[in-house]
Amino acid sequence: MVGAAPCSACVNPPIWWWILVVVEAATLVVVIPRLWRAARGGRRLHSGEATAARISVIIPARNEAGRLAQCLAPLRNAPGVYEIIVVNDESSDNTALIAREHGATVVAGKPLPEGWVGKIWALQQGITTATGDVVVTLDADARPSTEFPQAAVCALVESGAAMATVAPRFRTTSRSSQWLHAAMLTSLVYRHGAGAGRATKDAVANGQCMVFRRADAIDNGWCERVRGSIIEDVALVRMLVAEGKQVEMFDGTTLLTVQMFDGFAETWRGWGRSLSLTGVDSRRRQAGDAAITAISVVAPLWLVFGGVATPLTMLLFAVRLGTLVGARRAYERAGVGYWLSPVADLFAWVVVLRGTVAPSRQWRGRQY
Repeated sequence: MVGAAPCSACVNPPIWWWILVVVEAATLVVVIPRLWRAARGGRRLHSGEATAARISVIIPARNEAGRLAQCLAPLRNAPGVYEIIVVNDESSDNTALIAREHGATVVAGKPLPEGWVGKIWALQQGITTATGDVVVTLDADARPSTEFPQAAVCALVESGAAMATVAPRFRTTSRSSQWLHAAMLTSLVYRHGAGAGRATKDAVANGQCMVFRRADAIDNGWCERVRGSIIEDVALVRMLVAEGKQVEMFDGTTLLTVQMFDGFAETWRGWGRSLSLTGVDSRRRQAGDAAITAISVVAPLWLVFGGVATPLTMLLFAVRLGTLVGARRAYERAGVGYWLSPVADLFAWVVVLRGTVAPSRQWRGRQY
């Protein structure tokens, strides 16, 4: 009995199939080192470490009455904390009152000078007011443990770094916000190898928490040199790396939690402002990363379920699922939204593309 003839398309795939294979192979060459860098991780912060350094905690705050108390409460009796400074950046709510009720020193923010962006201007005022040896900056949406400031400073001193940022554990308020947030975080990993470890020339950073010696920032004019950047954390880290200084990102997932946004819409608007890294990445880099994430993150899911996948498509899809397993520690509760986040990769890609083509320079009611 003569068997059925093999499918000619299976024996001799069409030209588009081979083009896709070549493009996917080239993408893997770029992506795998980034993912490996993210997977290696960095120093994990531990409680119980002590330092003799006087710690100044600085929190820039603009209309943060709804979130500030949860940030301040654990800091009042935190070991090693010498002072807590809240820079009230022209708030129209009860931010200053809540700060004082929790024992913080309130600095009334001065009007924004020409050429400065709000947050870095607030940090500048906090740093010049502080009298401690080491500064720990926190955003109002941070939820530090009592042990966090001392653990972060100890890690900075022991590493010998000039500056460090800290990767937190994320708290999301709904399945939809976690769904989108996890896809956006994955975008950073694929584009920049985001994760704990030593910063490189194209590193990203977490401005929700930065740690550095106060004298270094003042003597070298750190804030003034990145005064016009909306993405001040990344700009500052890359500036220091370019000067040959050591910068680290520590794993703070056991001691620091951050609740960035409430709901899908706020996640879309809030992270959409900075996710594309406009102003710190070149347009060429942004365009290249948009193409790479389209091929390596967005397309595999739809090609697999559309029945037109190559072997490399299957590999890329498997790698994407692997990032889900590897990054689950970044979330306080990795629920259904997290595990379904590959479906949201397309939305995250649109946010990055929008930020590249039509970047927004508006934040907290100010237009820059």
